[in-house]
Amino acid sequence: MKRFLPLLLACFAATTVAFGENGRNIIGGDTSRTIDKANVLPLAIDDAFHFRKSIIQLNDPQVNKPAFDPMINFERTRLNYGALNSYERRARYGHYFKFFWRSDRKADLTVRFEFRQQNLGAFVQAKEYTYKDAKGSFMSEFDIIGDQYVEDGKVCGWRVVLIENGKIVGLNQSFLWN
Repeated sequence: MKRFLPLLLACFAATTVAFGENGRNIIGGDTSRTIDKANVLPLAIDDAFHFRKSIIQLNDPQVNKPAFDPMINFERTRLNYGALNSYERRARYGHYFKFFWRSDRKADLTVRFEFRQQNLGAFVQAKEYTYKDAKGSFMSEFDIIGDQYVEDGKVCGWRVVLIENGKIVGLNQSFLWN
């Protein structure tokens, strides 16, 4: 029994990390939904909703320089783990975004990630997740990888918004977003 206790604790920790309050998935789903046109919404910032942290990674060997930090090298290796040939590695090149946010009250929310890419100029693209009765801490992941990254270029400006009832209640944006 003592041999299996660490394994049991590791399984419990993995399920605790993967699910938020009330057992809901904190990632929000398997894939984000791409929307055709990012319509303009009124701004009604609410203190009950806020972004806590943003993690942005670029996986491109032509741009990345060797790092002395082993954690940075590990993250780059993790993104490419399992890619057996150059086609699979090329499909993983691009930008990866993780946004950690919190909702202090229950609400039906949509997390929308709006971005501009280098080769498309001022054209705004968007991806989004929908959360029902969201309350607590959540993480939403978005990625611009593969052919979309290779053909349209690097992400040069982005913003992420929390939408409730057609109004923006939370906002986080890059320095270059205008």
